[in-house]
Amino acid sequence: MTFFTLDPGRVSLHTLQAVYERGWTPRIDQAVTEAAQVSADIVSAAISESSSSHYGINTGGGKLANISIAAQDTSTLQRNVIMSHCCGVGPPLADEVVRLIMTLKLMSLGRGASGVRPLIIRLLAEMLAKGVLPIIPEKGSVGASGDLAPLSHLAAALIGEGSVRYAESILPAREGLLKANLSPVTLQAKEGAALINGTQVSTALALAGLFRAHRALASSLISGALSTDAAMGSTTPFRPEIHELRGHRGQIDVAAALHSLLQGSEIRASHEKNDVRVQDPYSIRCQPQVAGACLDVLRQAAKTLVIEANAATDNPLILSDGTIVSGGNFHAEPVAFAADHIAMAVCELGSISQRRIAMLVDASLSYGLPAFLTQKPGVNCGFMAAEITAAALMAENKQMSHPASVDSTPTSANQEDHVSMACHGARRLLQMTDNLFTIIGIETLAAAQGIDLRAPLVSSRQLQLVHAAVRAVIPKLMEDRFMARDIDVASGLISSGRLINVVDDGILPSLDG
Repeated sequence: MTFFTLDPGRVSLHTLQAVYERGWTPRIDQAVTEAAQVSADIVSAAISESSSSHYGINTGGGKLANISIAAQDTSTLQRNVIMSHCCGVGPPLADEVVRLIMTLKLMSLGRGASGVRPLIIRLLAEMLAKGVLPIIPEKGSVGASGDLAPLSHLAAALIGEGSVRYAESILPAREGLLKANLSPVTLQAKEGAALINGTQVSTALALAGLFRAHRALASSLISGALSTDAAMGSTTPFRPEIHELRGHRGQIDVAAALHSLLQGSEIRASHEKNDVRVQDPYSIRCQPQVAGACLDVLRQAAKTLVIEANAATDNPLILSDGTIVSGGNFHAEPVAFAADHIAMAVCELGSISQRRIAMLVDASLSYGLPAFLTQKPGVNCGFMAAEITAAALMAENKQMSHPASVDSTPTSANQEDHVSMACHGARRLLQMTDNLFTIIGIETLAAAQGIDLRAPLVSSRQLQLVHAAVRAVIPKLMEDRFMARDIDVASGLISSGRLINVVDDGILPSLDG
């Protein structure tokens, strides 16, 4: 397990990705606990002032904010808030997502504006370090007033309620904590509200979707380059000056990657001087413009999500002058917009990849390749049905790419009368990227088959490495066979990042630009 020192407000995209993909775990230093103690002391002082009302501290929540709570009932209020909001439904979120949610919650509480005791922060950090992960159902948040339902399932584990995963078993939370030599806490004023307010679930899901979308994009440049060579496409549209004349950073970076991937191809050299085609189809020629625009979208989403990940987003907040104020940082509109943009990019990457597959299997477009990439068409169907599967997944992603953020609905007796829908807007990215991994996997298979059919000519050095990696686990399609296994393996090459690791470092564009 790799640890990093938590620096609330300054955690980088690289670190967040390492938390999600490699299980990096935060350590809490003295500065974080000292800042938390200052705000917790302010809350304690506010409780002793019976003449003052502070939302969620000595009042009810939401529409019940006008009901005062006696000092002796504040602890009961915090417990009741959590238990009543444990209304999540559906399958549990994946462990890597839960770890990221817990880390984001630590980052938010660590800003020192939430009024929780250091005890709460330390317990959450120790649960992460010891692998005690709350079971959080994936559905139930509308992305405003915080991700209330899913975060309540997280908070419940801290007080010994609900369920956790520990040592590969699902246990009652109290039992899981005790097995890890941890003890549940009794919450004090503000702490329940601090734990369940915030955008951490929506943000974690959006970050997961972002990281997966970028992996898919980088892989699609490899599959797109393979397709270009398999179809004897021109590399002229990837010349740097074309893209510098337009000026979009993503377009420039994608064109450079495609140019490098195809550099030195014998297949390209064989037809460079006497190519009868004036222009290739857009799915080949406009790869920099399409994938580059997607890259720009992902990079902008990354900037938004890093800001949100480092933010204090619960309510009320304890400001630096000691005042306790009620605001709306829990509204996840920035996350919802970022998730919608990522969804559009994912959809477009799948759309253009599917069109390249369709081109490769169409003998009228593939510049000399046999129909459906089989040397014996008729008796063999080749890649006919694989292309249909890619089309089905592309269509499914189109349907899921409708913006979630425009679909507000009032909740909580109209107190929360505009919501972001960020949580499920972000959660769909996991399914969409799964579909995209498979589309790109199918393209990789089809393009590798096309490269085989160009023998004895060979592709570039980079693409020969890619082709060899594919052929190491999936043989050339000589006769029709059970294709689902091939597609599953190819999808795994994409989703795991193994295909990306084959090419030289520095060729594929990074997420942070």
